[in-house]
Amino acid sequence: MPSSAPLLALRTATSLLVLRTSLRARAALGDPVARLLDTSPRWDRNREQERVRAGGRLGRSDLGMRVTASHAVCGQVLRDPAFGVLQPLPPPELPGPRGRLVNPVTDSFLTLNPPDHGRLRRLAAPWFTPRGLRARQESVRRVVDEHLDALAGRERFDLVEDFAARVPVRVIADLLGVPGGDHSAFGRWGSAIISALDGVRSVRQARALEVALAEFEAFLGELVEHRRREPGDDVVSVLAAEPGLSREDLLATTELLLVAGFETTVNLIGNAVLVLLERPEDRERLVAEEVWAEAVVEEVLRLDPPVRYTLRAPFEPVELAGSRLRPMTPVMLLLAGANRDPEVFAEPDRFLPGRERGREHLAFSSGIHYCLGAGLARMEAVAALRGLFGRFPDLRLAGRVRSRRSGTIRGPVSLPVSTSVGHTIELNKR
Repeated sequence: MPSSAPLLALRTATSLLVLRTSLRARAALGDPVARLLDTSPRWDRNREQERVRAGGRLGRSDLGMRVTASHAVCGQVLRDPAFGVLQPLPPPELPGPRGRLVNPVTDSFLTLNPPDHGRLRRLAAPWFTPRGLRARQESVRRVVDEHLDALAGRERFDLVEDFAARVPVRVIADLLGVPGGDHSAFGRWGSAIISALDGVRSVRQARALEVALAEFEAFLGELVEHRRREPGDDVVSVLAAEPGLSREDLLATTELLLVAGFETTVNLIGNAVLVLLERPEDRERLVAEEVWAEAVVEEVLRLDPPVRYTLRAPFEPVELAGSRLRPMTPVMLLLAGANRDPEVFAEPDRFLPGRERGREHLAFSSGIHYCLGAGLARMEAVAALRGLFGRFPDLRLAGRVRSRRSGTIRGPVSLPVSTSVGHTIELNKR
């Protein structure tokens, strides 16, 4: 927090301590929602999802919200205009040199409701249409090959840091028209912002978020001005030329596309590699058949989605799963739980690429908030997995996997691998 505001820092520290203590107390007493919201790795999140499912289609939490792991109920809420996005633990408003710092999560169309949601989403949507993505398919494969070339000759590397985090950053940076080849700061900014999805839990985290947002805003502010002077064929140039678009909306939209454009894909690639390290038959087949690679990606999205849950609330009194909800009653939608609903997916805990109804998962949400970059994430993951295992067919785990400490986001932050058969290590449980 700013050094000129010690009282604000003290109040923030006190409120965060109270929040964290209350959440963990509820978790210790057995509330599954508190356990799912808690960032502690002590809870088995799949087990807690099944506890919610066993309690019925729409359960209750002592935290004052309703919760569901039902695929049907989740889908109904996501598509129902009577429900809007709700933020569980909004981050603090942080001061910047030109007013409040823009946050790409809380200020973008990701968490806005109509009509503002549609107005901003439509500006970026043309770049993510099937036609627009087909035009970028070769460039995505080229980016994958370039990063694999850089790993040639190395017996060991970190799959996340050296590959999975670099490919999507480069792809989305090219799409947005970000100049230069070194985009390493994006990872740091993205990690600080994404970690706040679980709520800012400490003054140290609040400070890291403040620094990240300030640096991100300064970088994009300069980029926007550059594109206004020298427009190109990219998203930022189009947004910068949009009449009537406020500075806040412009920055928030651009920041969201950058952060969401690589964070989701990083986790998708990392989760997929972890699954495939134990399945040599699937690795060989996905290299040989692009259709099978697509099926593998869909099944990873279903079984291990990058985003585990989202929150909605009704604008007015509604009936949901036999219960009457008051306006603004929080409803926690367990997307990861819905993706394992036995009413939709046979043998839901098994990895079965090409399964019946396999694309009906909710990994990318549904309704008006369906992930804008879903097609790009799928394309990148297919290209990355085919390229990786085509180049390194004997890829093996070579150390301890570190997973992201988050209740919302699922993915490894470190995944050491070896290209040599002699460096095999048993996969540790995540």
